[in-house]
Amino acid sequence: MTMQRSTLKLSLALAGLATLAGCGDNDPVAPDNGAPEPGSAVINQDITSDRTLYADTVYKLSGFIKVANGATLTIQPGTKIVGDYDVPGSSLFILRGAKIHAVGTAEKPIVFTSERPVGQRRPGDWGGVIIVGNARLNRGSPVILEGTGTGADNPAVDYSGGTNDDDDSGELKYVRIEFAGYATAPDAELNSLTLAAVGSGTRLSYIQTLAGLDDSFEWFGGTVDGKYLVSYESGDDHFDASEGYRGRNQYLIAFQSTILEPRPAGGNVSSDPQGFEVDGCHGANCLDGQNSQPYTTPVFANFTIVGTGPGVVDASSGGVGMMLRRGAGGYYVNGVVARWPLAAISLRDATTKDRLDAGDLLLRNILLADNGAIFQPQTPGSSTLQYTVELAANELDVVDDVAAADLFASLPANPVTAALDWTPASGSPLASGGLTSFPAELAARAGNFITPTSYRGAADPNGPKWWEGWTSYERN
Repeated sequence: MTMQRSTLKLSLALAGLATLAGCGDNDPVAPDNGAPEPGSAVINQDITSDRTLYADTVYKLSGFIKVANGATLTIQPGTKIVGDYDVPGSSLFILRGAKIHAVGTAEKPIVFTSERPVGQRRPGDWGGVIIVGNARLNRGSPVILEGTGTGADNPAVDYSGGTNDDDDSGELKYVRIEFAGYATAPDAELNSLTLAAVGSGTRLSYIQTLAGLDDSFEWFGGTVDGKYLVSYESGDDHFDASEGYRGRNQYLIAFQSTILEPRPAGGNVSSDPQGFEVDGCHGANCLDGQNSQPYTTPVFANFTIVGTGPGVVDASSGGVGMMLRRGAGGYYVNGVVARWPLAAISLRDATTKDRLDAGDLLLRNILLADNGAIFQPQTPGSSTLQYTVELAANELDVVDDVAAADLFASLPANPVTAALDWTPASGSPLASGGLTSFPAELAARAGNFITPTSYRGAADPNGPKWWEGWTSYERN
């Protein structure tokens, strides 16, 4: 069957018919022999029954494509999916009750990207990947997914009312999402990867976002866990969580060196990208304002969060490594926050202090280097309250005499993919100082998913370079 499919496509290509509309979608993948892509297919209708996308075909998402309740979308390793540039906002939605199984390999990652040629790609060239689950959040109905509800071709998606924190929406592994984030309306950009009320039965690992126009990873409520997450050059925040998100994540990299220019009329980049932006609940339908339950209490362990340094972004109100506000809690451990021009950490709002006092907010064993300030200072006359925690008691290690670039094996001023090496440099303080035994409240949340480490940051000084081979730093 594989031989017949490959031969048929090659014959059609030689006849000048290389572009095929959905040809052979039920056949197994052809061998990777280095030949040109034998075909392409346009997906312009919702997926209402099980479907597989194959690696020998380039698929174009044309419009707001939804995988419907009860359907499973399977994507083979090495498959390339592009967003239709001429149908702005073209996106893939995995709706509540649907599943996606996109499991690539380090050698053959699955890539969602722009259809524009290399060198002409921009943030916002297409929409993004959106998964909607059935887990709980702390806002009442209706809760309309940002970027939806903008017209007849993009109806509102309501993700409220979930009840199953164990919900399973499938798996993403070795997946890249590039040049996404189109604004379907003013200030309503889609995210590279949106996770709305996604449950813990869903598996996320080895996922990279690159040059998205809005947030890279955004969690709205839910309990989904993740490992090995990479965000390069976000248009807004790298890791954004709110609305009662309670998942666990370990080994994360965020790198911001510049502000990329979006596609024309694609939307606006933020002037103040943050590393983490974590909120409790804010806005309409919060069940109890910023104190709404379930509280936002994620676990983020072994994170490497590197910003632009001075002179690139607005550092008067943004440019913060960790923005924790509006009643946010959570457990942040064994990380490094470096080169954020305003501050490494902002602990904002009395409701966030409530979480700190209740033991729902923990900052432990984090190295801080090359930042504008340790904690964002209180602005005179402002009603926005800023707080701090004790450095020594929480083993927050400030290294004023070490530049961010010197912490890592390779962080050049003008990096390319192969040059980025997040392993601690020889003699780097990152190679030690980790929390090797979790306190009771963190241990209970971490379970068997989060492992204590003797080092800080996303890279084991003696371990594999887990980001190599499948991530990209091609910015256009």
